Amino acid sequence: MALHIHNTLTREKEEFIPLNPERITMYVCGPTVYNYVHIGNARPAVVFDVMFRLLQQLYPKVIYARNITDVDDKIINAAIEENTDIDEITQRYTAAYHEDMKNLGVLKPTIEPFATAHIEPMQEMIRLLIDRGHAYQANGNVMFNVSTMQEYGRLSGRHPDDMLAGARIEVADYKQNPGDFILWKPSLDNQPGWDSPWGRGRPGWHLECSAMIKTHLGEVIDIHGGGQDLIFPHHENEIAQGRCAHGTESYVNYWMHNGYLTINGEKMSKSLNNFLTIHDALKHTPGESLRYALLSAQYRQPLDWSEKTLKQAKAGIDRLYNALRQAGDIEPAPQHTTLPTAIPARVMAALQDDLNTPVALAHLHEIATQLNKTDDIDLQARHKAGLLAGGAILGLLTNDPEAWFRWQPQDSDGLSDDEVDRLIKARWSARTSKDFQRADEIRALLIDAGIELEDSPEKTLWRRK
Repeated sequence: MALHIHNTLTREKEEFIPLNPERITMYVCGPTVYNYVHIGNARPAVVFDVMFRLLQQLYPKVIYARNITDVDDKIINAAIEENTDIDEITQRYTAAYHEDMKNLGVLKPTIEPFATAHIEPMQEMIRLLIDRGHAYQANGNVMFNVSTMQEYGRLSGRHPDDMLAGARIEVADYKQNPGDFILWKPSLDNQPGWDSPWGRGRPGWHLECSAMIKTHLGEVIDIHGGGQDLIFPHHENEIAQGRCAHGTESYVNYWMHNGYLTINGEKMSKSLNNFLTIHDALKHTPGESLRYALLSAQYRQPLDWSEKTLKQAKAGIDRLYNALRQAGDIEPAPQHTTLPTAIPARVMAALQDDLNTPVALAHLHEIATQLNKTDDIDLQARHKAGLLAGGAILGLLTNDPEAWFRWQPQDSDGLSDDEVDRLIKARWSARTSKDFQRADEIRALLIDAGIELEDSPEKTLWRRK
């Protein structure tokens, strides 16, 4: 089966035909590092991590760039509020972002460009846009003239007149058109800035991504991803800059956008006190459960985040780990497949159908059921291999099953692993000596501590609730 992608630009699901099958290019908008990223930011990171893993299975070389925006007014304001240097803010939250992504099982991209390392390419793009009549200087700014881009609004499906009418509420008097946007703006002495032909200043947000794409991937790329909220104006403006600067008919061949994430049915907002950061969520929930929850809905669909969502995710991944735990002594063996790994064909087919992760997860559960039901050692070996490989392409089942079931929150005051093991050993000793009252007392103590026991003639397995 060929890879098919729903293309935001055409509003159709299309077969993916790369520019160069030997070099696939993909760019995803990364974080602005001024605070801990929220759970909504995690969705595109996880979704396009799966896309990266899938492309690596299908093509010999994939260049995946996910940027870090380290110059922005939000960063400047955060530094002022904390009375600290901008570099301290960006370094702190870049490190926090990396740690969050690691805990979510997100692979490092091929390239992680920082905006401030690309000031020269940005200035070169501005020069091209001015020379070609697409940009102008006004009031110390350099502005992009949207009227010079004939297809402006095609990605978002907005008619230019509608966009301009909507922009008239707050329109700077130096703009030639209400919808014109900033390429370069002046910086005050206490703000980050770089010398340029248009005065000391800093780039506009939209320009940063266009320049980094050109630098690392090319003038035209295969795939660009991001959240649905970036379609307009950010991605619309990226297209305008990229095409007009380089005179290309295309900028990105396949646009992919993930749907919105809500909290208990409401838009996530600090004012509603439902703003959840990954940093805080990881204190109470395993990263793999968060990842499973983020993949439980097809990426283009909205996803509501709630306690129910997390409980369902934890129960789902627990079931997969339990199947691996029960087959702990079985050595996984590759399946008969045309793929270079043991990834089950049905899992691959689901992912190649516009990254349908819910169906892929359902197939993993089917494999887990098959693994649980068979006593045939060869079949167990094949099903276990399929479960592990299918999990791996989704970034799941990367833990040892025993370690998975022993996870507890950071602030937990529950029994330690060693204490649980000691009590289970004492219970076995009591049962062996037929002191069943003592054995029952220990079992009750463990249950009260949130420990579930599973006895077999040979041993007792345990897990935290």
